[in-house]
Amino acid sequence: MVVPSGNESSATYFILIGLPGLEEAQFWLAFPLFSLYVIAVLGNLMIIYVVRTEHSLHEPMYIFLCMLSGLDILISTSSMPKMMAIFWFNSTTIQFDACLLQMFAIHSLSGMESTVLLAMAFDRYVAICHPLRHATVLTLPRVTKIGMAAVVRGAALMAPLPVFIKQLPFCHSNILSHSYCLHQDVMKLACADIRVNIIYGLIVIISAIGLDSLLISLSYLLILKTVLGLTREAQAKAFGTCVSHVCAVFIFYVPFIGLSIVHRFGKRHDSLLPIIMANTYLLVPPVLNPIVYGVKTKEIRQRIIRLFHVTTHTSDP
Repeated sequence: MVVPSGNESSATYFILIGLPGLEEAQFWLAFPLFSLYVIAVLGNLMIIYVVRTEHSLHEPMYIFLCMLSGLDILISTSSMPKMMAIFWFNSTTIQFDACLLQMFAIHSLSGMESTVLLAMAFDRYVAICHPLRHATVLTLPRVTKIGMAAVVRGAALMAPLPVFIKQLPFCHSNILSHSYCLHQDVMKLACADIRVNIIYGLIVIISAIGLDSLLISLSYLLILKTVLGLTREAQAKAFGTCVSHVCAVFIFYVPFIGLSIVHRFGKRHDSLLPIIMANTYLLVPPVLNPIVYGVKTKEIRQRIIRLFHVTTHTSDP
């Protein structure tokens, strides 16, 4: 649907173009992407299963990890089925309301994940800087409330998004440059003043991603200050409990910030870079987080090894 210039119209659907310039190759490129998606889902399900079935892992750090794994599954699932339909079956059309729903899901789930990462940093801060108060500060009911607050916060921040998009007229084109719907991409198609959308987007990034990353950095500065006053053995143990979370923070924030910068300051004709980044950025944290926590966290690693050991012996004749 391309509407003639000067005639305002409300879009009823959008066209997702997949990988422009790589139409011939995207059928085959879908296979490694789908493989990564399967790895992400199975890896995060395994983390959830291990934590749920191992009573010794029923601690705040691992409960937050389960929340992170659940969000990783939802984030990747919100985009991958449609991406695979585009790459394999050339199903490029997405209805306007479905696009809004996908946009809301992707952005709100990302906000929830950022909040959970902040909660995990707070957990490490209390455990290392105030170990005697950890059990009383982060009780199971309080951890549950923090998880619910993460959901409410992510949804509330993105609640105005569909309203703002529905108010925009689309009179030139409805062809989106990504394989799924993003706010930055959709609002650029509007033939009206989008300053409200731009300001809203900046407010959300600053109040969610900006604030969370700042508080996470502050928590680790306080942790570092405390750890430097410990013995070498205690320092190694303290740093060991933080490595996985620090990796998860970088895995989430670096691609997110990089994609935001490319969208806001990149040029439209250099569109392949943000498209490739967007197609992989929703898969990077879900794929890498289970690997990082499985390798770096001794308790989870040992439980997974035991699980496979039992499974192997059970299957032997």
